[in-house]
Amino acid sequence: MSTTPDLFLKGEAMVGEGPIVDGDSLLWIDIPAGQVNKTNLTSRKTESELLGTVVGAIAPLESSNGYAVACKTGFATWEDGALHQHNAFLSDPDFRMNDAKCDSRGRFWGGSCQSSFVPGQGKLHRWDGGSTNKVMVENLTLPNGLGWNTENTLMYLADSMLKKVFVSDFDLSDDFVPKFRELISIDVGVPDGLAVDEEGCIWLAVWGGNKVIRISPQGTIISEYLFPVSQPSSCAFGSDGSLYITSARAGISESDLLDQPLAGSIFRLSTSTLGVPVSKFRRG
Repeated sequence: MSTTPDLFLKGEAMVGEGPIVDGDSLLWIDIPAGQVNKTNLTSRKTESELLGTVVGAIAPLESSNGYAVACKTGFATWEDGALHQHNAFLSDPDFRMNDAKCDSRGRFWGGSCQSSFVPGQGKLHRWDGGSTNKVMVENLTLPNGLGWNTENTLMYLADSMLKKVFVSDFDLSDDFVPKFRELISIDVGVPDGLAVDEEGCIWLAVWGGNKVIRISPQGTIISEYLFPVSQPSSCAFGSDGSLYITSARAGISESDLLDQPLAGSIFRLSTSTLGVPVSKFRRG
């Protein structure tokens, strides 16, 4: 196992985010560009599509080619080269969707936030594919990284502006509503995207902290991995236990970019564990 990340794909993403390993490809996005990228894990050749809107996160569709999309106005799908709005509930231009991920039943959980991150204006939603969504948690600020343990008994949620990662007991039943409690507070940088391994540990990208940390189910930092960029943004496991990490260059001054020319690139870290599989989206 390597303790230092390798460069997987050199890039200049403003906000590289939302990595998902789908078969032999890594899917990832550039949020403000509204761009979805598909990078072959072997050749590293990348194909890109512009969705025409700010994209917070995607999930591949189980039933066909395309994606479920958490976007500027709410929840949508991208199919046959077009964006189809199914639940455009965010009519206020001051709001947008942020990170999102499917649980093991294929339901899409995503956070909404206010553009200047007014405390208490963020919410966590669950979308099953129809014209409405269910608000699961309110009074958040910038809901971010999401994940579940192998047994589906725990759910994790980061709130970046609160600098905390939360955990809730979890149940896959439709009427279950999570009740989050603090797991860990981050001192330097802010918690961003995360992935969960089969041992129940969280791998958390720390934006502004130039690192990814591994956190035990009890909330203890087990290890940390330093990066040559200040804004690691999210991470996802490959089937072999490799961790793929996106990064961002937004907000970094031109002079500081001289010291971190790889900002906006994707990195790969070898680990000694495997990740909890992340499901595709199953329309309800």
